[in-house]
Amino acid sequence: MLSNIRIVLVQTFHPGNIGATARAMKTMGLTELVLVNPRAFPDEEATRLAAGATDVLENARCVGTLEEAVRDCVQVVGASARLRSMPLPHFDEPDEMAQQVIENASQAPVALVFGRERSGLTNDEIRCCSHQVSIPANPEYGILNLSQAVQILAYEVHRAWRKRDASGFKYQRPLEATPPSREQFSYFQEHLGRLMQQSGFLTQPHARTEEQLQALFARAQPSRKELSLLRGLLSAFEAHLPKQ
Repeated sequence: MLSNIRIVLVQTFHPGNIGATARAMKTMGLTELVLVNPRAFPDEEATRLAAGATDVLENARCVGTLEEAVRDCVQVVGASARLRSMPLPHFDEPDEMAQQVIENASQAPVALVFGRERSGLTNDEIRCCSHQVSIPANPEYGILNLSQAVQILAYEVHRAWRKRDASGFKYQRPLEATPPSREQFSYFQEHLGRLMQQSGFLTQPHARTEEQLQALFARAQPSRKELSLLRGLLSAFEAHLPKQ
């Protein structure tokens, strides 16, 4: 589905913005970049700012017109900070746009179109679009760098995609955060109970101390590594108890 989402840059002036856009795309799983009459491409500055996303640059297509870039797309969303008089459907929020883009991308290509760094898209280029989207920002200073705008919309598209049940997306978790098995937790509780008995800490059998401590550690939800550290601490204490 993400492979059906195309980023189109129109007449980009600074080649570094093309590289930064490639980087923004790759972080969000987007791979198809189309350039309409870039001032300089390929370019060393684009490669430098791609920072490892050079495969996106190498596969980028250069075309002569926006019409050529989007002619096979079923939805074309123009990013624009300025509202136009043309009655195109307009998304006030990028997440609303992303939901619809993802739905359409499951069937056919769609495009997100970004204009020139200084002047954006022309009225004629907006007419090539089926929708418009704006990025809500500070009304007194709503200026976004080109690659920043791409990053925001690409993130929203990726977010809409990963929320779908069929995406198969897995959130990264540190290995240290793996929870212990019930067997490991049971061994810890037995070890703790044995040490409390040997140390003389449990003097009132009916005080439900062990149950309360078990509830405490259940609420704490220690990781497997943290539980191992606790067992090591118990073993160290146990080694200093008088032999029975």
